[in-house]
Amino acid sequence: MKTFLQYLGAILLLCGVLCLVVYFFWVPSNALLVSSLVLEVIGILGYICANRFLE
Repeated sequence: MKTFLQYLGAILLLCGVLCLVVYFFWVPSNALLVSSLVLEVIGILGYICANRFLE
């Protein structure tokens, strides 16, 4: 479980990038842009916090 939490931030970053790819190629909507922004910010903060506190 501890290993999964360390990589959770990176997984959220990849989901944010996936939302941007879907936006660019298929569905241009603002909801995808907002969701990718939220996923990127939470992913970055989660990655920093997880690597700082779990080690």
